[in-house]
Parts: sequence; C-alpha cells; structure tokens
Amino acid sequence: MSSRFGRCFRALFLAVLLPAALPAQERDLDLVITGGRVLDPETGLDAVRDIGVVRNEIAAISREALQDRLKQGGVLLDASGKVVSPGFIDLHAHGQTTEANRYQAMDGVTTALELEDGVPRIKRYLENRAGGAIVHYGASARHQGLRLLGIRGVAERANPVLDAESIGAERTLEHVDLLREANYSGVDDAGRVHEAIAAEIRAGALGIGMAHQYYPAASHTEIFRVFELAAELDVPIYTHVREMAVSAVQEVLANATATGVALHIVHLNSSSIHHLPVTLALIKGARDAGVDVTTEAYPYTAASAGISSAIFDEGWQDRLRMTWSDIQWQDTGERLTEETFNFFQEEGGTVIFHMMDPEMIELAMSTPFVMVASDGMPYAPGAHPRSAGTFSRVLGRYVREQGVMTLPAAIRKITLMPAERLQEVAPLMRRKGRIQIGAIADITVFDPDTIIDTANFEDDLSFSEGVAHVVVDGVPVVRDGALVEGVFPGKPLLSRHSSE
Repeated sequence: MSSRFGRCFRALFLAVLLPAALPAQERDLDLVITGGRVLDPETGLDAVRDIGVVRNEIAAISREALQDRLKQGGVLLDASGKVVSPGFIDLHAHGQTTEANRYQAMDGVTTALELEDGVPRIKRYLENRAGGAIVHYGASARHQGLRLLGIRGVAERANPVLDAESIGAERTLEHVDLLREANYSGVDDAGRVHEAIAAEIRAGALGIGMAHQYYPAASHTEIFRVFELAAELDVPIYTHVREMAVSAVQEVLANATATGVALHIVHLNSSSIHHLPVTLALIKGARDAGVDVTTEAYPYTAASAGISSAIFDEGWQDRLRMTWSDIQWQDTGERLTEETFNFFQEEGGTVIFHMMDPEMIELAMSTPFVMVASDGMPYAPGAHPRSAGTFSRVLGRYVREQGVMTLPAAIRKITLMPAERLQEVAPLMRRKGRIQIGAIADITVFDPDTIIDTANFEDDLSFSEGVAHVVVDGVPVVRDGALVEGVFPGKPLLSRHSSE
C-alpha cells in the first residue's frame, strides 16, 4: 500500500511540476524590448514587434509578446509608442573618450568611429580605449600624422607626437609647432610613410584617414600615391578634401576612378559650402558611373576646427565668405574681432565658425545618397553642439518638424548606410545597422514625437531628449531616458586585415 501510494504521489508531483518546468526551459532571452514600432532599413520591416536578445545577438523578432521567455533576472525594456531602430552609427566622431561617449549614447549612438583624421598608432589607441568605452569604437590610420615619418628634420622628433595623438593626449606647444612644421613640408621618403600606414592597417585600422586640407604641403602627386597604396592594401580612404572648392572634390573623385579605391568624402556640407549643388552632382555622376564613393553631412550651419589650422591661412575671409564676427571662441562662446582673432591664433585653440546657409543643410539632408555623421569634437564644455545632438536633431528637426525626409529614410542614413560603407573592410558591420535575427544587439529606442537636440552654440553641452533606451552589444547603456552608470560594453571594430 505504501509503495502504491508512493508511485501515485510521484506521478501527481510530476503532473503538477511539468507544466511549470516546460516554460522555464523556454525562458532563453536575456533582454526583451516590447511593444515598439520596429524599423529595419534593409528589409523594410515597419511594424510593432517584440525583440528578444540572447547575449549580444538578436534572437527573436515576434508579433507575440516575448516577456514570458525572459530569463529570471533578464532585462525588460518597454518601447510602447516608440521606435525601435538599429543603433546609430557615427563614422566621424573625434570624441573618443568615456566623457564624449556619454553624450553620444544619449544621442542614440552605439558605434562612434574616428575615420576622417584617424590615429597614427592604432594599437595604443585600442589599448587606451579598452574597458572604458560605452559605445563601440575604431579608427583609420592617420595619414597626416604618419607622414611626419617621411619628412627630413621632422621624423627624428615624431614618435612622441604620434604616441600622444593616438591616445588623445593634450598637445604640448612643442607638438603643435612640430605638426605645423610638417603640415607645410613636403615628404622626402614616401616609402617609409607607406610602410607605416600598411603596418597600421595590419594592426586593425579601418582604412586611411586623409584630412589634407590641414597639411597644404601635400602635393597632388603625394595624395594620388596614397590612393594607389589604399588600392594595394584594399582599404577605403576617408577624406577631408583639399579646400572648400569644387576642384577639391574633383581631385579625389579622379583619384578614386583611376585607382578603384573605395572613397568616403566627409562633411560634404562644410567642404562645399555654397558649392554643394555642384559637388553633389559630381558625386552622383561618379556613383552612376560605378565609382565606389559615398559621402556624409552634419545638420548644422557652423563648422569647428583649430584656429591655428591651415583653414585660417591668409585669404580665409575671401575663401570662406566670412569675417571676424562669424567666428566663435569655443571656451567662452564669444564672437571674435580682428584683435581677438589674432591673439587666439597665436595662442591656439578651437573655434566654431558660422559659414553655411540653412538651405544647403536641407539639400544635404534630403539627398538620398548622403548619410549623416556628426564630426563631433573632443569633449569640452562649450564644444560644437554636433558633439551631442546630431542624430536627435536629424530626427527631431529635419524629419518631424520640417519634413525634409521620411523617418525610414532618416533611419537608413544613420544606420544601414554607414554599416554598408564599412562592411567590406570590417565584415562585422554586416551584422550591424539592422534589426534582424543574428544581428548584433546594438539597438536604439526613441520617441519620434519628442526626440530633439538640446545643445546649442551659447551654452555648455547638454544631452539630447527623447532617446528612451540604448543597447550596446546586448547591454543597456541608456535606460528610461537616463545613462546607466558603470557599464562599458563598447568593443573595437577592426579591419579584416588585422593580424591582432
């Protein structure tokens, strides 16, 4: 009797336990984003879905609620009434510190790359960023810096400068003087420069950053030979063109056509100014003819650079159609006079200069092949507002308020298009910029009715509004509109040529 009772008790126990045990086995999701309007720019998905994440990958996209599949202790993010987008990818972010990352994350950015200027020592850069990055990071090889190694009389003093620039250390006056000397000197040993660039590509650099407006001694021949090197190495060139003129865009398009190099022209708005309709037509024609060329713009009418840079060499007022009062000193926000301009130019520092027409920015934003990138400056309290608000400004002002483009078109410009630009040199980007099964869980959730930039030209930097959640590599870094402190899930993006 007792044995029979025992068998019945065990059967009854299993019958009660089993229904509870089976759902537990299905609870495989580490994170669920529920109830949001999911936009995938590659497949065209635009519908309310739940997103399920396992570790750092999207594992489920469901019409049904996924909350019941969430593991105990898993993360549930409510996206009701909001848009669920791939994380925003910024190809042009000079802010490469944890402090800069805070503003980038609050603007919806999940990957912030230094491609225009790059870094001269990629290994030191990667070591410096490891463990302290809120968002993903990566860089190109900095041609401006590495060319120092090929200049007689400069090369012997170059190493401390290259090491310091690779970790974002503040420039000493000695370094500034040496860089300025190099910027106005031709290269004597191009072979040594090319060897240094190739070594950086093997160390993980994502191509060659070529901002040759800042080093005017670089001849057309020197620049063309670097294009040939990029073709040999099979990497892209990201270029800030020679000057703010149509001919500067023609130069790099000709070089790309002759060599077959993948070319990305940065901040076409500020490189073109009032010539933008012509430079856009040139790029469109080249693209239609099969040239692999892309470009970007940022949604502000002011630029930013060092006041001692070649941009402000003699004749700048005529070239830029600007005067003293169009220039703003970053540290105080004051507009300059001839006297203060001359004083600060001797001292050195960063300025914001107002030189573009709103109509040109609208044209750039509305052109289908122009992607968005911030050109965000290194963190400083009074830095250019693009450092904190680029992507929210696009979605708030140019989509919602002005209707310059549709929301899906804007999402494409800030997610898929940057990923596609990089996916040949960095195959991991085939799994970014998308909301698809197997994609990396870099996800931004925002309110399309409230998202807006708040940073301006007069005050210190401030966070954007309307970004609800940001997930980087499966880890929330922004939750319910606030930064999650103490999490650093950012990983390096490396070239496929990397030997690391």
